[in-house]
Amino acid sequence: MSDLFRSLRPAVEHVADGVTLLAGFADTRALLAALPEIRSSAEFRNMKTPGGKLISVAVTNCGELGWVSDQRGYRYQSTDPVTGKPWAPMPAAWRQVASKAAAAAGYKNFRPNACLINRYLPGNRMTAHQDKNERDFSQPVVTISTGLSGEFRIWGSERVGAATGIPVYDGDVLVMGGPARLWFHGVNTVKADPSGEPPHRISLTFRDA
Repeated sequence: MSDLFRSLRPAVEHVADGVTLLAGFADTRALLAALPEIRSSAEFRNMKTPGGKLISVAVTNCGELGWVSDQRGYRYQSTDPVTGKPWAPMPAAWRQVASKAAAAAGYKNFRPNACLINRYLPGNRMTAHQDKNERDFSQPVVTISTGLSGEFRIWGSERVGAATGIPVYDGDVLVMGGPARLWFHGVNTVKADPSGEPPHRISLTFRDA
C-alpha cells in the first residue's frame, strides 16, 4: 500500500451499504496519550475462546462495559475479570471522536459505552466474526486504526466467497452499521514496517453494548 495510494483516497468513502471509511479522520497521537492510564487499570492480555484457544491479539477495555472471552463465552461485563475492578473510564476525547465519526457516516446520537482496544503485533490477524454480543443492533460499530497499516476484510451476512479488502492506515476510522451491522469481518495478517516503527497496530472499537 503506497503513500501515493494513501494520499489519493477520498476523505469519505462509502465502501458498501452501511460501511463507511473516513480517511485520516482521527488524531491518533492525541488519542493514544490516554492509553497508559487505561493500561495501568487493565493491562493488555491474551484472552481465550470458549473452546480454550488462545486469542493472538491482545486486548483491554475502557468504558462502562468491557468485552471479555473465556470458557463462559463471549460477553460484556462491567468489571475486569482479572482484577474484579471496573474498567477505566472512557476518555471524553475518545467518545467525542467516535460520535463524530458515526455522525459523519449518517448515524447521529451515537453514544458508545464500551471501547475494545486490540493490539496487533506483526503476524497477528483477526479471523472472520460477527459483532453480535450487543443489545442494540441499530447502533453502529466504530473502529479507529492506529499505528501499523493493515487490511480490514468484510464478507457479508454469511462468510462465503472472497472478502472485500479495505486498506486502513493510522488515523482512519471505519463505521459499520445499518445493513452491514452484522456482517462478517476480520483483519488480515498485520505486516511489520521495514523501519520497525511503529511496532504494532492498535485499534479502538466503540460500541453501544
